[in-house]
Amino acid sequence: MKKPESNRSILLGAAFLMATSAVGPGFLTQTTTFTQTLAASFGFVILISIIIDIGVQMNIWRIITVSGKRAQEIANDVLPGLGVVLAGLVVLGGLAFNIGNIGGAGLGTNVLFGVSPEMGALFSGLIAIGIFLVREAARIMDRFIQVLGFLMIGLTVFVMFQSQPPIGEAITRSFVPETVDFLAIVTLVGGTVGGYITFAGGHRLLDAGLSGTKNIPEVNKSAVSAIGLASIIRIFLFLATLGVVAQGLEINPDNPPASVFQLAAGNIGYKIFGVVMWSAAISSVIGAAYTSVSFIKTFSPVLAKYEKFLIVGFITASTAIFTSIGQPVTLLILAGALNGLILPISLGVILLAAHNKKIVGDYNHPKWLTGFGILIVVVMAYLGGYTMINQLPELFS
Repeated sequence: MKKPESNRSILLGAAFLMATSAVGPGFLTQTTTFTQTLAASFGFVILISIIIDIGVQMNIWRIITVSGKRAQEIANDVLPGLGVVLAGLVVLGGLAFNIGNIGGAGLGTNVLFGVSPEMGALFSGLIAIGIFLVREAARIMDRFIQVLGFLMIGLTVFVMFQSQPPIGEAITRSFVPETVDFLAIVTLVGGTVGGYITFAGGHRLLDAGLSGTKNIPEVNKSAVSAIGLASIIRIFLFLATLGVVAQGLEINPDNPPASVFQLAAGNIGYKIFGVVMWSAAISSVIGAAYTSVSFIKTFSPVLAKYEKFLIVGFITASTAIFTSIGQPVTLLILAGALNGLILPISLGVILLAAHNKKIVGDYNHPKWLTGFGILIVVVMAYLGGYTMINQLPELFS
């Protein structure tokens, strides 16, 4: 009876690791910014992104679990050297996001305690480093991010009710939008399952010893649960912002999410924003560092031996870079969009591996998942290319 309980704990931890890795400062900024521009029609973007996210997550987590290999090892089996390329893309994307994550943690402490964002970032970085240096780091990491995940959900729900959003209109426009924004779709998908994020939970399962076809049903549930958790926070934040927009209140473009919380619930809302921002940021710092290092530790026994110190170095580098360049709203949206461009590559590699018997053995990947995955690769490659040519340059104009 003890083993199933242990498995449930591992699966829950993997789901929360992926979800809270997605819910960072960029996630908060993207959601509030696009709600401000698209209003209720942003619900359609969320709906489409959830469908795509589930297809990506189930494909990737299943193949990682069945093969018992991390994504970079799978990529190298598909084509020698491809794993190194994939790892490089993911680590760079993870570092870009983690700079924003560290900055968000600094901003959260600034709101709560009045300390400078730089000092808050340093303090938060030390907390993240401390979690990885203790003996039972994996278990503490799981518990820590679960608590923060539930805290973020509860506080965001409170602010949503305070803003009194037009829920009926939000539901209607989620299916019949007035405007469809390709950049928003690519950014949301990239910010939820792009880059390192979708691999966070899958690699966590392997580190906990959970692999093989016998675990597929549980892995499916965990994969969908991870998307569900991230999507719940996204939907509540969207509704909170929509309520503010519907009232005609002006959102501060320099810090959209903080402005939404303050406009919806006054000074209490502003303090709640500080808690949510810090929780989102520090959990994403942990997820980005853990997952990015998991992409390079398999290349050498020495790297695997000093995994904890690599994670510490990753967090330290992110903190140092933040203090130099800061955290503009535009760069957070850009990071999500660029992670969306990595997605067709990583998912394409996984789909090739899904039908390679040398990698998956006797496992037969469902045809509907393969077809869905191919559709996502094509759509995201097209949308990613479209936004790169037509919409991303407008961010810098």
